[in-house]
Amino acid sequence: MRMRIGVLGTGGMADALGTRWARAGHEVFVGGRDTTRAAALAERLGGHAGDLRAAAEFGEDAVLVALPWRAAVDVVGGLKDGLRSRTLIDCTNPVGPGFVLETAGGPSASARLASAAPGAHVVKAFNLCHEDVWRLAPPVFDGRPLAVPLCGDDEKALSAVRHLVRDLGCEPLNAGPLARAGLVEATAALLIGLWVGEGADAQAIAPPWAAAGRR
Repeated sequence: MRMRIGVLGTGGMADALGTRWARAGHEVFVGGRDTTRAAALAERLGGHAGDLRAAAEFGEDAVLVALPWRAAVDVVGGLKDGLRSRTLIDCTNPVGPGFVLETAGGPSASARLASAAPGAHVVKAFNLCHEDVWRLAPPVFDGRPLAVPLCGDDEKALSAVRHLVRDLGCEPLNAGPLARAGLVEATAALLIGLWVGEGADAQAIAPPWAAAGRR
């Protein structure tokens, strides 16, 4: 199924995911505050380009929010009319200096996006990995495809994002409703702190499923 995907942003995540989806046969429209940068990225990946509003309007099947999380809330709020009924993919991480979760004690970044654009269907996804992981074709480690947790409340939106996850060669993982997005964001803060701050093999903290105490 060919999808029309709007990408809000021109940074590393927009580049990595947009490129992979374009190569999978989807139509991708890159929107940025700097339309020159948007056009340059769109030319590299073989898509369309324009401003943020045009990208939101183009993304009939999905809109990727690939902006710093604070800017994302403001941008999405400004585009809320064009995002009504859209599947809004939130890959942002509210992680600040010292690997601190900036939304601790308050609504998650995903919840804030949902409040900023109440007519959109927000799905948390793709936030646990560095952009370079999404450039791998496919992201398979020791013979095991990368699993991508998804949090969302709308089944149609989740189905669309599952499709996009599989197009990357990954496996979608049901992580629950959007109310659990804060847990995924907190996991990102922990993992980034271990990987970057400590140089640790963060993957080693999780035992194999067969030994995880299941009954």
